[in-house]
Amino acid sequence: MLARRSFLKGVGVTLALPLLECMSPVFGRVSQPQVPRRMLLISNNLGVLPKQFFPTQTGADYELSPYLKELSEYKKDFTVVSGLSHPGVVGGHSTENCFLTAARGPTKSGFRNQISLDQFAAEKLGQVTRFTSLNLGVNIDKGNRSLSWTRDGVLLPAEDSALAVFRKMFLQGNPQQVAQQLHRLEERGSILDTLLLQTKSFSQSLGHHDKERMEQYFTSVREVEDRLNTAREWELKPRPSTTQAEPPEVKDKKRFFEKFELLLAMSRLAFESDSTRIVTLMVDAFATPVFELHENQSTTDGYHNLSHHGQATEKVNQLVDADYQQMGLLRGLLSELSAKEEQGQRLLDHTMVLYGSNMGDANIHDNSNLPILLAGGGFQHGKHLAFPRDANAPLSNLFVSMLQRFGLEAESFGSSTGRLTGLETL
Repeated sequence: MLARRSFLKGVGVTLALPLLECMSPVFGRVSQPQVPRRMLLISNNLGVLPKQFFPTQTGADYELSPYLKELSEYKKDFTVVSGLSHPGVVGGHSTENCFLTAARGPTKSGFRNQISLDQFAAEKLGQVTRFTSLNLGVNIDKGNRSLSWTRDGVLLPAEDSALAVFRKMFLQGNPQQVAQQLHRLEERGSILDTLLLQTKSFSQSLGHHDKERMEQYFTSVREVEDRLNTAREWELKPRPSTTQAEPPEVKDKKRFFEKFELLLAMSRLAFESDSTRIVTLMVDAFATPVFELHENQSTTDGYHNLSHHGQATEKVNQLVDADYQQMGLLRGLLSELSAKEEQGQRLLDHTMVLYGSNMGDANIHDNSNLPILLAGGGFQHGKHLAFPRDANAPLSNLFVSMLQRFGLEAESFGSSTGRLTGLETL
């Protein structure tokens, strides 16, 4: 018996089949609406204080909670949802990588993550923009945390530099740099050509079942070739221009809110320039040390230790301050998306903004009743949708509603049981 890896090494490359099988054709397989739909998916892995976030009333006439009063100007543009969680996704902080995947049992031996919502959508959409998606992070531990995961459960590292994102979107390479990138793409293509020649000869001697598996492999390699061809085409196209100045490079983790605001700005620019239709942003509060609350005022402890407040007044007050500031950043984003017009409508009307967390209550490591807010995107907003606190509805039901609003044919995702009840489109 010839081992798969031994065979691949024999042709001069090491190529993992599962990674290839998760890749899809570069051209969209769905007809796109005239006005592009977009989604921005944000998660703070330590959440917010639930008492200040969730309203006490339900329906369309609910009274805004203290935190949501920061968004009062946009009450008709967002829906807050209580009583949602991912079934079987428990284990405190271990759930942070499962927020967009709904993969069960993150603390169990042999756990393997699943494809995330953004990558699922990117697969079905195809490469209709320069970047199929952008995966960003604030203070993120790149090697261990991400909102984006491939179909094979492989972590996609997040970019935490707003400056790097800006240059990736707008910086024009000189002819020499473009030629170098094209050469690198050609080299990758030649490896695939060699691989296909070798495998086609080898597959002739295989049995029926193995031939089917190899045909699936050939299909995956062809899809990689398509991606490379599209990458070549995009490399030859000039990048969009912008009147925005380059953002500063902020490396100090203490400047938490500044980094968060800059990456939100980059997300908005990515949509405005149509560089991508899908952005994820993990706010890695767990990895955030002592940070600046205001000018000349820092927290007394790191974000994680503050989250285990035990009702200590000083810690709770600092968390309340931090949560209010995040609501303020979200308000600023909604304001910018509302001010930008696209074909006679607000950019917000075509952009779904999901803000939430894998933590319902970080103080006690509770992964139920997750704080979820969905803004924009053409839904009938202005409501508090409440599901049972002791028998949560699947958060993946919301994901199905979002995928369908995105224009994709998706009847299920993760642990979904259907669409989210009560969330209707305009």
